[in-house]
Amino acid sequence: MKKILLLLVILVLSMGLSACSPGESPDELTPIRLPMGYVANVQFAPWYVAVERGYFAAEGIELLFDYSWETDGVRLVGAGELPFAVASGDQVLLARAQGVPVVSVLNWWRRFPVGVVALGESGIAGPQDLAGRRIGIPETFGASYIGWRALAAEAGLADADVQLEVIGYTQLANLTEGRVDAAVVYANNEPVQLAQLGYDIILISVADYAPLVSNGIIAGEDVLREQPELVHAFLRAFLRGLEDTMADPDAAFEICRGYVDGLDENEAVQRAVLAATVEYWRGDPLGAADPAAWQTTEQVMRAAGLLSAPVDVEAAFTDDYLPHD
Repeated sequence: MKKILLLLVILVLSMGLSACSPGESPDELTPIRLPMGYVANVQFAPWYVAVERGYFAAEGIELLFDYSWETDGVRLVGAGELPFAVASGDQVLLARAQGVPVVSVLNWWRRFPVGVVALGESGIAGPQDLAGRRIGIPETFGASYIGWRALAAEAGLADADVQLEVIGYTQLANLTEGRVDAAVVYANNEPVQLAQLGYDIILISVADYAPLVSNGIIAGEDVLREQPELVHAFLRAFLRGLEDTMADPDAAFEICRGYVDGLDENEAVQRAVLAATVEYWRGDPLGAADPAAWQTTEQVMRAAGLLSAPVDVEAAFTDDYLPHD
């Protein structure tokens, strides 16, 4: 009888150990909807890789992509209706200024991707050369506007020194057709497209002049307080996808085919966009915050009149949930 009981105990223990084997997915996954803030795109490759290679499943998570507006994601996370969202640093600061309890828990983009692009024939070589020029900008809010304000401040350009024109997301047409002299763009996107089309360009990257916070993963304060293990698991899974994408962008691009429409028709450009984008994620350690960038972002936003109230910047981000070796 004792031998039978001993065998039963060993069997139960072995089953428990088997259920917890590294890399093996739990039987039941917790569905988590993730607002992405943009349409399906190769720039989301780390997420697609992490799902396809089972990294989220291994953490007990079924990840569901939601390509809704960034502001909607911030609102839902702040209200406790969703645990996570992809959001930019400026949206975190705007939310916290309004009392919305969201926190950046992973700094995905280590370099701010906004820049100003001009054709080589324009004679523009640096920020100071933008004085007296027509500058196209998508909108006078959000990352593009914050990036422009930071660049202009570093170059000593006042509002009256340039002719800033809101042109929406038609930078390529406005620039190539001569309606503007330069345009505020995402440095990993429109300049890549122009180069692929054979244009000689000059790119002025905001990140070369002012550190600003870009996109990351946000969570609600209630999730950080009540479900810290979920936060750890979520970040672990994403970082595995990020590492894989950076190590092998070609393999990541192939995975993107299952999520992003139209890649076959525009493959050369989209491969170049992914290759350029990867460089904006690099940093050691991956995902860590830059306190100076948060401070600079808050200062630029206050100077631009974008913040309605003072913000405790240090409470807006944390590295406490990143994996530690």
